[in-house]
Amino acid sequence: MALDPATVRRISGLARIRVEDSEIPAMQSELGRILGWIEQLNEVDVEGVEPLTGAAQMALRLREDVVTDGFYPEKVLANAPDRAGDFFAVPKVVE
Repeated sequence: MALDPATVRRISGLARIRVEDSEIPAMQSELGRILGWIEQLNEVDVEGVEPLTGAAQMALRLREDVVTDGFYPEKVLANAPDRAGDFFAVPKVVE
């Protein structure tokens, strides 16, 4: 979608950003690409999709809360500076 310089100045005024005259052609191009992307989104078929006002209306997918060690301790500890068995060994910090 092509925008004229007057429209770009109006948009920049509404957004309260200063746009120099030398920046107008670049802004025309950028805003044109943004509006083109929005037109592309308007082509998506949303028939039967309920609108959401936020993610709070969605139910979370739950999974079983199981603690595991990742099942590959050698990979986990491969870069450890020091280790004790299958655990990280750290220097004592409290005397």
